[in-house]
Amino acid sequence: MSTPVISLRGVGKRYIKYSDQPMLMTAALRWRQRTKRSELWAVRDVDFDVDEGESIGILGRNGAGKSTMLQMLAGVTAPSSGVVHVDGRVSPLISVGVGFHPELTGRENVYVNGTILGMPRKTIERRFDEIVAFAELENFIDTPVKFYSSGMFVRLGFSVAIEADPDILLVDEILAVGDFAFQLKCYERMQKIRERGTTVVVVSHNLGGLRTFCDRGIVFDHGRVVHDGSMFDAIGSYHQLLAVSEADASGDPTEQRQELGSVEIIESRLVDADGSPAAHVNAGDTLVVRATIRAGRDIERPFSGIIVSTDDRDICVYSDSNRNQPHPPLRAGEVQTYEARIPANFPTGSYTVKMSFHRHVDDYRTVPLGRTPPVSFYTTGRPLVGGLADLAAAFTATSATG
Repeated sequence: MSTPVISLRGVGKRYIKYSDQPMLMTAALRWRQRTKRSELWAVRDVDFDVDEGESIGILGRNGAGKSTMLQMLAGVTAPSSGVVHVDGRVSPLISVGVGFHPELTGRENVYVNGTILGMPRKTIERRFDEIVAFAELENFIDTPVKFYSSGMFVRLGFSVAIEADPDILLVDEILAVGDFAFQLKCYERMQKIRERGTTVVVVSHNLGGLRTFCDRGIVFDHGRVVHDGSMFDAIGSYHQLLAVSEADASGDPTEQRQELGSVEIIESRLVDADGSPAAHVNAGDTLVVRATIRAGRDIERPFSGIIVSTDDRDICVYSDSNRNQPHPPLRAGEVQTYEARIPANFPTGSYTVKMSFHRHVDDYRTVPLGRTPPVSFYTTGRPLVGGLADLAAAFTATSATG
């Protein structure tokens, strides 16, 4: 049985919060302490192991403790409780510009940062051209990095980190700063170093990238691990968390109120064919987009539409409406529930759906009345399908005779 290269046991990280308190300007109270202290546990009771060569994706809402955990793995901060064991040379990419001196040029920072990561000078010299070429900074390498954009920082930092031949690569949401083409290039390079046996831990909200690159996913919520399993299941668990947080933020769905033009959105939900919340569905299952509205005035010839988009880049996957067959008229104050049913014929991935409402002005013109907030869902079951739609191609083979 192999020994894990990363091991966490009962790990927690506590911060002390200081809040200034108002003080009465009287002689009796003038010397009282003005600062109130309280504890904040960013990470608590975390246990997991990572084996050599594994690729792990860390998911969670903002403030869940993901970055704090990564900082402990990188040695940037020490745990307040428990034990963190990391075996091997680590290349951390956890913040834009970390390890760079703003007054030094890109060239000088390559040598400084490479040395920090354990690269001998001769190795840096040998790989220098590759580092600069990958970062696409040939024209700026002798410019002080204080003039670099955040994207330029990321490109150079990532280029140095992967050329350091790390045993363990830690990547925070920093890659989101780069453009989409560079993100793809980074994932392709991480795949290559992973094939050489490098362990990679990635914190990201790019679910598409994590699904493609990582085999295993760990979900954090309020500083604790709530799921540890396959990446597909982890993304489903993450969407369940998002669904719960949306419900908590808005309260009971029947109490939701959002004024949108001429209609008031009373309730909006995404459910399956049985009426259960559909945060995680199998490809081909029926999705029901349901919204209840109240008309703010008389509305003649109203109609509704839906838009399904990718969750990461907000690209429209499917849109439709009953514009040619509008609903019955609505009277001021009338409450009506509308539904749209669609099969989840989408490749495995994360999506959002929302319902919109319109009315006809005449046979050629329409006016938007409002729309529901987007609801996230995750489709599984077709991981090898690419593109925006699942057309369920049929493949056959015919023997050639002659």
